[in-house]
Amino acid sequence: MSGFFDTNIEFLRGVGPLKAELLKKELQIFTFGDLLEHFPFRYEDRTSFVKINELTPELEHVQVVGKLGNVELVGEGRKKRLIAQFSDETATMELTWFKGIQWVSKRLVTGASYVAFGKPNQYGRKYSMAHPELELLTERQADKSFLQPVYSSTEKLKNKFLDSKGISKLIEELLKQGLNHVSETFPPTLMHAHRLMAKREAIRHIHFPSDIQVLRRARYRLKFEEFFFLQLRLLKLKLARTEKFRGQVLGQTSLLTEFYTKHLPFDLTNAQKKVTREIFTDLKSGKQMNRLVQGDVGSGKTIVAFISILIAVDSGAQTCLMAPTEILATQHFEGLKDYASQMGLEIALLTGSTKRSSREAIHAALLEGRLHILIGTHALLEDVVRFQNLGLAIIDEQHRFGVAQRAKLWGKNRELYPHVLVMTATPIPRTLAMTLYGDLDISVIDELPSGRKPIQTIHRYDRDRLRVFGFIRKQIEAGRQVYMVYPLIEESEKSDLKSLMDGYESICRAFSEYPIGILHGNMKPADKEFEMARFAKGETKIMVATTVIEVGVNVPNATVMVIENAERFGLSQLHQLRGRVGRGSSQSYCILMTKYELSKDSRVRLETMVRTNNGFEIADVDLKLRGPGDLTGTQQSGLTDLKIADLSKDAPILALARDVAREILEQDPQLLAEEHRPILAQISKQKKNAVNWSRIS
Repeated sequence: MSGFFDTNIEFLRGVGPLKAELLKKELQIFTFGDLLEHFPFRYEDRTSFVKINELTPELEHVQVVGKLGNVELVGEGRKKRLIAQFSDETATMELTWFKGIQWVSKRLVTGASYVAFGKPNQYGRKYSMAHPELELLTERQADKSFLQPVYSSTEKLKNKFLDSKGISKLIEELLKQGLNHVSETFPPTLMHAHRLMAKREAIRHIHFPSDIQVLRRARYRLKFEEFFFLQLRLLKLKLARTEKFRGQVLGQTSLLTEFYTKHLPFDLTNAQKKVTREIFTDLKSGKQMNRLVQGDVGSGKTIVAFISILIAVDSGAQTCLMAPTEILATQHFEGLKDYASQMGLEIALLTGSTKRSSREAIHAALLEGRLHILIGTHALLEDVVRFQNLGLAIIDEQHRFGVAQRAKLWGKNRELYPHVLVMTATPIPRTLAMTLYGDLDISVIDELPSGRKPIQTIHRYDRDRLRVFGFIRKQIEAGRQVYMVYPLIEESEKSDLKSLMDGYESICRAFSEYPIGILHGNMKPADKEFEMARFAKGETKIMVATTVIEVGVNVPNATVMVIENAERFGLSQLHQLRGRVGRGSSQSYCILMTKYELSKDSRVRLETMVRTNNGFEIADVDLKLRGPGDLTGTQQSGLTDLKIADLSKDAPILALARDVAREILEQDPQLLAEEHRPILAQISKQKKNAVNWSRIS
């Protein structure tokens, strides 16, 4: 877009200073370009007319041509309404107005022919249309039909006549003046290869399409463009990083061979083997690794992390593993301690509760290079924690760490930046991963270790509670343990804490013969650790808890997860909680308890949980329900802030745009070829607010 589109919106005919202020405040429309990219969110089909006797309640907005008959005021006070009879050659319907009655009645002409547009509603045998759009029938309407754009607006804008129609008029004016200023952003070869509509045509037809086919082509072109430049930016960052940042060459495998042959207690799954090969290729490449490993709860990411640690240590480097909570860091430490001692490696745990004397010993051992593996929380980021040679940094559940914190870890080796391995058990839909982490390499562990049985998930209503309690009793009698999870949402923490305590008391009454534990975020760390340890040892049979156990210790004997008020949890959180059971070889169960009245979205979430254990399928449904910004909490980064494309619906376009961008960069990394000039020009015009995620992963 040329400089014309940088013009302040105030200077468009029909706007002026007052409306400009409102457009800026209400819709963030500051310039001509912003208005041009305020795309319609739907279109009303004005391409066909319906006869009154063809109306059905299922029809959305329709157009009817008819004559206006008798108009009368009916009802008193707040129930007062204006009713007009509206007839065509087939039947009669009613047009009704509840607001603006005086204004409407002055403009109605009895006996005149109108086009009425609105949603038909059926009352008995008769149809009516509330607050229809009415226009006198003209020849233009009779022979020229069209798709009418509908733009988002606000109450304040509507009060200044900037409803959808008002905005539409402004855009019409802007296109008259500015369409010739729209420049093409793609070379002819690319447009021809992918049958893309010209940019100028796409802009015109996205706002005022002549028919559905043309609209589809315009939308496709603009979605492809949006994804293409986003992916091009991410791939350029990745290219720049791999060229610019060298990494230590970590290629020794003698420790790994010893571990495989003498100490590995089970066979790796094919998925674990594949991911291990990808990591090894990175570590020995001489380029700094930045890899994201996605794997469902229980898929065996920790052992993959330990294998990576062995390669690094064998090659003379130190390693660290950072987790978001003390419970999780301790769990990693306990899980890897035995492996490390079998391999003759020094390992230590550093958290907020580590005693001062132990800290000093850890700091000294790190600096001297005697300590091979350091596991910890944010405590690893402190300036006093200095390594002799940090070669590999592993970050678990990385979405819980801020950008600045991760950057600090990156700076722990001044000679060569450490290789970074990011692990997450939160499945990220492929489209979102390609966008949020498009400049990282992504590995997926998509298979569970053998011997694990899929968790059975059941949805029960409050009225089924006695049945559920009977099932729990049978499981405990069979020697198993149970989690009972209650929501604790910050906005209503007091009432939630009360329902947790009430729940705890009723569980104690129902299962008085069994020892029961309780765990919530308001407890002191030492008390939490004590309760978790009791449960892990099997001393308590039921753990009543809030979501603090979402990332908690591994208790293979816990086979039942009951989630109270399951409708209040998000899908990914339900899936994470379910992953606390199913850790052993016994059949495990997840029971979702809800009230009977549920919203449509809640039903979709619960049905998805019952239907599948596949975290990636669940993440896709979550993306459709919540949208990318909510899912990632990164709306402000601009990475998922898309104008027209939709990550949940446009995956094939995103994949194609990424492939095309990659091909172009492989042929011409600097985009210096004559045919790539339009692409380079567009990149330089785009806002320079990109976050280099790969630098700080």
